Amino acid sequence: LPITSEHTLLLLDVKKKPWEQKVRLHNRWHPDIPPVADVTEGELFRVEMVDWTGGRVRDDDSADDIKFLDLTITHYLSGPLRIVDAEGVPASPGDLLAVEICNLGPLPGDEWGYTGIFERENGGGFLTDHFPSARKAIWYFEGIYAYSPQIPGVRFPGLTHPGIVGTAPSVELLNIWNERERKLIETGHESLKLCEVLHQRPLANLPTSDNCLLGKIQEGTAEWQKIANEAARTIPGRENGGNCDIKNLSRGSKVYLPVFVEGANLSTGDMHFSQGDGEVSFCGAIEMSGFLELKCEIIRGGMKEYLTPVGPTALHVNPIFEIGPVEPRFSEWLVFEGISVDESGKQHFLDASVAYKRAVLNAIEYLSRFGYSKEQVYLLLSCCPCEGRISGIVDAPNAVATLAIPTAIFDQDIKPKRLGHGPKLRRLPDVLR
Repeated sequence: LPITSEHTLLLLDVKKKPWEQKVRLHNRWHPDIPPVADVTEGELFRVEMVDWTGGRVRDDDSADDIKFLDLTITHYLSGPLRIVDAEGVPASPGDLLAVEICNLGPLPGDEWGYTGIFERENGGGFLTDHFPSARKAIWYFEGIYAYSPQIPGVRFPGLTHPGIVGTAPSVELLNIWNERERKLIETGHESLKLCEVLHQRPLANLPTSDNCLLGKIQEGTAEWQKIANEAARTIPGRENGGNCDIKNLSRGSKVYLPVFVEGANLSTGDMHFSQGDGEVSFCGAIEMSGFLELKCEIIRGGMKEYLTPVGPTALHVNPIFEIGPVEPRFSEWLVFEGISVDESGKQHFLDASVAYKRAVLNAIEYLSRFGYSKEQVYLLLSCCPCEGRISGIVDAPNAVATLAIPTAIFDQDIKPKRLGHGPKLRRLPDVLR
């Protein structure tokens, strides 16, 4: 049955700013952000959400909105929702919250999305040393399919999913996050690199009051100032779930989230029409506004029963994800391999990040032979339903990673052929600048 208006807990107007919504949104994690509604377990309810930027990226022919985007806004979330059982008893710390995704999709009347490459000086991406400039592709939806005027000759079904589903941290867990991420920033610049280019990207994003939105808490009050200076950014996934960007988390999926505060305080957002494994361009899914129809179940004492801490405290746990039965079906794939040897020829020891980078670069170089610019392919591999794998992680010195691309998404045959028998190549227009 369709969800009626009384079961839509968070109804949004995409023409309004996040802070103008009737039910205000938030873009930080903190235990003191108050819930906006109660949900009884077993109840089917609908949550609507803006795209992660709150409408700052436009459906137009310029990538300036991507280039100059202020990343302190990240991400606008709907919630928190307080989860209670049939007797009205809220979920408690130590419980496990099972969240079932019953339905989801773009908001009616807003059936479009975008994929972007951030400027190197403004966040960059996985391949920021190769693609330092901002780019943007707009995608339009035809039922389950997406196509882009900026990447012609490609059409594929989306595996729609929320990038973020998470519960609120406790004070103790929030302090753990902030302490370890601050230590990384203070000490990591001299010792840590990712594929030799991490110095070009932030190591972490610490709490800031800039563009901080805390739901019902009024900006400028003493309470707001205290929470804004403590609240964790939503950019990485953590023990509470959060920004995990699992592309297969679609209809019929379940997320088993640890509960750290009374009521769990469930939040969600960052809707994606489609995404490739790794979301390599960083703003790399087909980002959109959307809705979720959910049901929740409280598993009392579930953290201790099902989640084993891997760390110094009982809070060092991670969610469990149960993937649903709905996925696009592809029968033919091209698979590109990468090993942990970087572009300079330097050998790395079992470095899966370097290996995956090489796999993505190999795919970009290959597909650019078929009339696409490398920027177009980079955007495409970030958002199409491609499959990334760590294929080998023990055979020293090389980790092996692979990237599998479904050939059916192209309107031309991209498989290797004998010389002289391949398709006539065409030069497609460059991606929007």
